[in-house]
Amino acid sequence: MSGAGAGGEAVLDLGEAAGSAQRLRANVERALWGKPEVVRCAIEAVIAGGHVLLEDVPGVGKTTLAFALARSLDASFRRIQFTSDLLPGDILGSAIPDFDAGTPTGRFVFQRGPIFANVVLADEINRASPRTQSALLEAMGEGSVSVDGTSHRLPDPFLVIATQNPLEHYGTHPLPESQLDRFLMRLRLGYPAPEHEAAVLRDDPAATAVPKLAPVLTTEDVRALRRGAAAVKLDDAVVAYLLALVAETRAHEAIALGASPRGAVALRRAAQARALCDGRDFCIPEDVRELAVAVLAHRIVLDPHGGPRQGSEEVEWLVREIVGRVPVPL
Repeated sequence: MSGAGAGGEAVLDLGEAAGSAQRLRANVERALWGKPEVVRCAIEAVIAGGHVLLEDVPGVGKTTLAFALARSLDASFRRIQFTSDLLPGDILGSAIPDFDAGTPTGRFVFQRGPIFANVVLADEINRASPRTQSALLEAMGEGSVSVDGTSHRLPDPFLVIATQNPLEHYGTHPLPESQLDRFLMRLRLGYPAPEHEAAVLRDDPAATAVPKLAPVLTTEDVRALRRGAAAVKLDDAVVAYLLALVAETRAHEAIALGASPRGAVALRRAAQARALCDGRDFCIPEDVRELAVAVLAHRIVLDPHGGPRQGSEEVEWLVREIVGRVPVPL
């Protein structure tokens, strides 16, 4: 995917980078039909080095998207079904007695949990207890986990794809703001268009296409794409536009808590990934504008006295309103 630069450092070819992203996108779309923008955003999150929260009603393809993305990468994959009785040790791993030739030695060895994979599907993450949810915080933020006072590095790349149903409340625990802030994007699939739903009924791609998906990128390809995205430039006008959007989320009368500096950094990283996928080494305002809802909406807390609607759709509507009124630089 790259050649050698003057200093011996790998140089990412923009055309190859865009081609790799397109191959990955086409492969995932073989399993999830009619949602090209959602697939595009999920792939850009991977390239930006972030995690993805898929939030929607059951049966619209959240798990299918996660499986298709995992199968498209030549990487280790684990699925964790979150339940109310899941413990942190069930995710991170734990120390177990060391038996040498069947005889206890008095030592303990660390048995790795399912979090030690390149791609981790956290299915129905809001069904786990807050204690278990918080076990993911260090993993998602630092790429490592601490067990019994010892830090263990996770594989590189490391990606969490979490799913949750926002309409079901019985037996669920809403994710706290600190946990939501660790997700680069929150994506909503929505119901398919009638023609796509009819095609799904005929061919059932989740059952027929997903098992046949072959990897199109290696973990080294992903690391190279991430390095390339980090090198994409933002000029002063684009940076000012991004900061203006973030500032408006903090000043809006209906918003109690606006996007944090981490949210601004996340929006920059996502915009850089979009530019790279389009074969550019520079960002344009449209990169920021088109990703603002996916990156910022889940980081915002509405004013509880602002009205009866306090759900995800209301927050996304407010971010779209902000995007619509902040002038786009020429």
